[in-house]
Amino acid sequence: MSSAALSPAATRPVLADLVPTITASRTLTDALLVGAGTLFVAAFAQLSVTLPFTPVPITLSSFAVLLTGAALGSRRGALSMALYVLAGVLGAPFYADGASGWAFASFGYVLAYLPAAVVAGHLARRGSDRTPWGTVALVAAASATIYVPGVIWLMTYLDVNLTTALALGVTPFLIGDAVKALALGAVLPTAWKVVGRKS
Repeated sequence: MSSAALSPAATRPVLADLVPTITASRTLTDALLVGAGTLFVAAFAQLSVTLPFTPVPITLSSFAVLLTGAALGSRRGALSMALYVLAGVLGAPFYADGASGWAFASFGYVLAYLPAAVVAGHLARRGSDRTPWGTVALVAAASATIYVPGVIWLMTYLDVNLTTALALGVTPFLIGDAVKALALGAVLPTAWKVVGRKS
């Protein structure tokens, strides 16, 4: 194993690592954390606003996805979002406004929650969630991970060109992304100060 693999930046804990183990095994604790992350995102997805000029609603689900990914780490975050997507596809009312299934214009964003959680968890594992500016960078990278599949799905589902898809699925949400970055830039570093862990 290389020295880079053993560097402090590669082995920093995420917030979920500080949760006490419920049993002699860590497995049950991790399973509960994964399930809690899924339900957290599902709850925040219901806080939505439908805009008249785009089929993509404004929701707080992406905020919840990034917070979940950063707090759980990439592995647990990915499992949590995989469970979220699967439950919704199978009929659970987990998506915006209690929707489920896959045949709707914004489903590409839902699919992108899994890699976005991985990106957020990966960067948090390297300490990006310890400072406000590091968290803003984390949000920017993970948000871009959501937009790319989201826009591609919009183009295919609505049969529109890239310019139209960007106007429908990116431009209306940039101000909200800035607010989300500022909010997470306050929440995550504050959480680390509260638990008293900086390494």
